Amino acid sequence: MVLAGCLVDEEIEEEFKKLGIKDSKQISPKKRQELARIIKEKALAFEITLTFPNEITEKNKNGVNLNTIEAQKAAEIINKVNKAQGKILVYIDTPSPNLKAWQNVLEGYIENKDNLEIHCEHKADQNHVSCSAASILAKTTRDAEVEKIKKLVGVDFGSGYPSDPLTCKFLKEYAEKHKHDGIFRETWSTWKQVCAKKEQKTLDF
Repeated sequence: MVLAGCLVDEEIEEEFKKLGIKDSKQISPKKRQELARIIKEKALAFEITLTFPNEITEKNKNGVNLNTIEAQKAAEIINKVNKAQGKILVYIDTPSPNLKAWQNVLEGYIENKDNLEIHCEHKADQNHVSCSAASILAKTTRDAEVEKIKKLVGVDFGSGYPSDPLTCKFLKEYAEKHKHDGIFRETWSTWKQVCAKKEQKTLDF
């Protein structure tokens, strides 16, 4: 799981708009790479966090769900960026349908809220250019990590998303071989379904 945060002022925000920075899903991979470089150069600050499968699995086993992990990582980004920057408006693309409840969890991990005004929204990466810039940083970082895994396993498994047929095919064929390589989240429903089918016994007549 990759999350990113991007701090901008009004001038940089306008510049980003002119550059065509928008939700990463609406931009080609090549363009994302180009924009990511510009964002890192021009942003007042940015932070990127990577959470690997083993960490998510362990936290899930200890009762910490994915939405809470995302809140923890978002707070980690905010805490790093929030260094005497004055008043900061924080816009967060929120994973939970319950915005208020998720924001309460998030704020529990934030160290200093005195100068922060936090807005948790759905589709914030489409509505705020700072969130769009952060989504580009997160997406390009994730893509780079996926390429590292492909080199490790020597197989092109596509995007790594469960909606991708190549990813599902890779899981079915290589789940057992790479079970202990730290590339699968054991609490991932798609992973569990594949493993359940492999362990299922049949009696034929």
